[in-house]
Amino acid sequence: MTSKMTINKYQGKTKEEAIEKAKQELGEGAVVMNVKEIKPTGMFKAWKSSVFEVTAAREEKENFVDPRQVADLTAKTVKTLNLAADENISPKEFLNDRTSDILSGHLTNAPELHAKDGLEKRLENLSNILEKQLSVEESRQKEVKEEEKERQVVNPEGLQFIKMLYRTLLENEVNEKYVNQILDEAEKVMHSGSSVDAILSNVYQKMILKLGQPDTICVSGKKPRIIFFVGPTGVGKTTTIAKIASKYKLEMGMKIAFLTADTYRIAATEQLRVYANILDAPMSIIYSAEEMNAAIERVSEYDLIFVDTAGFSHKNDEQCNDMKKMLAGLDAAYEREVYLVVSATTKYKDLLEIADRYKEIADYKLIFTKLDETEAYGNIYNIKMYSGAPLSYMTNGQNVPDDIEEFNTQKIVKQLLGGR
Repeated sequence: MTSKMTINKYQGKTKEEAIEKAKQELGEGAVVMNVKEIKPTGMFKAWKSSVFEVTAAREEKENFVDPRQVADLTAKTVKTLNLAADENISPKEFLNDRTSDILSGHLTNAPELHAKDGLEKRLENLSNILEKQLSVEESRQKEVKEEEKERQVVNPEGLQFIKMLYRTLLENEVNEKYVNQILDEAEKVMHSGSSVDAILSNVYQKMILKLGQPDTICVSGKKPRIIFFVGPTGVGKTTTIAKIASKYKLEMGMKIAFLTADTYRIAATEQLRVYANILDAPMSIIYSAEEMNAAIERVSEYDLIFVDTAGFSHKNDEQCNDMKKMLAGLDAAYEREVYLVVSATTKYKDLLEIADRYKEIADYKLIFTKLDETEAYGNIYNIKMYSGAPLSYMTNGQNVPDDIEEFNTQKIVKQLLGGR
């Protein structure tokens, strides 16, 4: 068998990661031809990490001329040869000539013979690869020249200001990946003549667009609307429900009711009952989807029904499945919204796992609590970017109904950028 070469490039944070990617695609037989460290470019290269590029290849088999196939072919030719009566051709001479043609590559109608064509294709492929490499190198050199040109016209004051913003965002616990995204976009306006105010305005507007406007409870449409509150233990779900329900009852005059599926904590049930009595709203305890639908039917003329669910660890598979069944069991006649309540004080790694686990249960909007217990709001930005879920409300204390508001995008961005 002859062979042809498949050549590709793979990148990773480490050399080992890039090689592993190559093996996953090309197989264990992949051959590493070159390893190159690609250092970051641009004005913020000092804050970025290098990546490694591995050039790997794999040989693939092709057909070639086997002498045994030649013998078979010549034998078949003898059997099918039809000579005219006046032709004086020796079968031995014919075989010798045909075999010679086969071995020299002159027999064009033999499907097994691609030696010459294969060589030409391989040379053509090699030429294409070299052309691409030259093209890439030319592009890289062009980019370097453009960067050097831009570096000459960058406003030094603006560069210092960007460095300060970088440190400020990191101090506020915005993940470095998202900080680099923000500042890479800001780099485009950092030419001479771009004032500090113009740079700050650009960053501020981009961050506001990424966070988006608050997506809160919708009160139009069919009655009742079922509002589920889910989330881990200790984030303040029950208090948050009371705050939101109070506003819709007292400020908007809507008819509200409560359901609680938090049968694990007696204190939580009693707490919600106190709020229900204060707001003169009916409340029911439910243990299953069937009981939930029956309880909703009893207050079907109400505008909003708030459902308090049991908080549980995102590592608890059994309770996660129970929650999934509860939400899936809601009668299709009812419209629902799901709000994931999380604390702004929770560790970033845990928030990522929580966001993933509850995404298995349902699509949700985000409520951040306990903003009064931290000065670093970076996790709000991080989880919004990671999950893509809309932001809705934020709370900053225990007072009902005062310590809650619709998510204030401008306020959070200002604080992330060092304002107050």
